[in-house]
Amino acid sequence: MLDLISIGDVTEDVFVGVGKAGKVECKNNRCLLEFSFPTKLAINTVDKLIGGNAGNMAIGSSRLGLKSALYAEVGNDTQGIRLRKSLKDNKVSTKYFYLKKGEKTNYSVVLYYKGDRTILVHHEERAYKFPRMEKARWVYLTSMGHGSERIFPPLLRYLKKTKARLGFNPGTHQLNLGLAKIKKMLERSDVVFLNTEETQKLLMTKKRDFRYLTRKLQETGPKMAVVSDGPNGAYCFDGENYWHCPIYDTPLYERTGAGDAFSTGFLSALIYGKNVQDAMKWGTLNSASVIQKVGPQNGLIKVSLLRKIIKANPKFMAKRFSGKEVTRGNLYKPKKYVKW
Repeated sequence: MLDLISIGDVTEDVFVGVGKAGKVECKNNRCLLEFSFPTKLAINTVDKLIGGNAGNMAIGSSRLGLKSALYAEVGNDTQGIRLRKSLKDNKVSTKYFYLKKGEKTNYSVVLYYKGDRTILVHHEERAYKFPRMEKARWVYLTSMGHGSERIFPPLLRYLKKTKARLGFNPGTHQLNLGLAKIKKMLERSDVVFLNTEETQKLLMTKKRDFRYLTRKLQETGPKMAVVSDGPNGAYCFDGENYWHCPIYDTPLYERTGAGDAFSTGFLSALIYGKNVQDAMKWGTLNSASVIQKVGPQNGLIKVSLLRKIIKANPKFMAKRFSGKEVTRGNLYKPKKYVKW
């Protein structure tokens, strides 16, 4: 039996290290990446990698030792074939990975500069059709394009029949559908992952109160709600307790995929039978590993290294919190260095 089937779109991501070709100017918390135009500019590096939330989860969970598969549709083109090879190289089952004739693979260009990035994305239209899937312990549903909501009913039937558990990380299109149209998926979810801005959008609030945000998100249906807040750590409400996990201090090289890495570590820990506190540690360490490399997958951690780091840092932990948010202690500096 598979441990996890991830469902969602994948892309070919081209990472461009801008270097001295670009210039960033910030004013009033708004930053602009500037280029001379028109001209020809020299860039530092170019890397072609698989991207997309579902692909990141599928490969990340496989790196953590789980039996992983991915349902996605791509074009029957050079990019799609390259993505399929990457999945196979990472021991992810491609049984439900479809190369569609006459279609193109999703594509993005990631411009990164001094640790942060801007992403230019192109998504193809898809006629999604839920496949006949074998039984899995967990399913992870995440970002898909227009029309993907048609897979909700057959997915719900699959979950009822197989008694599989569900992790849900709604993407942009799914959030744009509004709470009412994704309510049944939320109600069937064991855990939902969103960042602060996404949570505020779904709940239609501007509040930055993480007891309120995690509780209200959990009240939409899932058993557990996780809200990540970038460099301030992550918050969780499990129906009884409010938890916060600080970020783990590591060098930042490029942050694409940090959120997906957190979700991957968290969900993988649950699949291994870990509790919420351990799941938050797994997610945080996976994220800390990813930001040290280019792209969302080069830095995905292996379970042996993750356990080694946890053993070397017994004081690194998720803790219960009170108040609106954690403003002190949201950065953990390791006492004992473990080579990544």
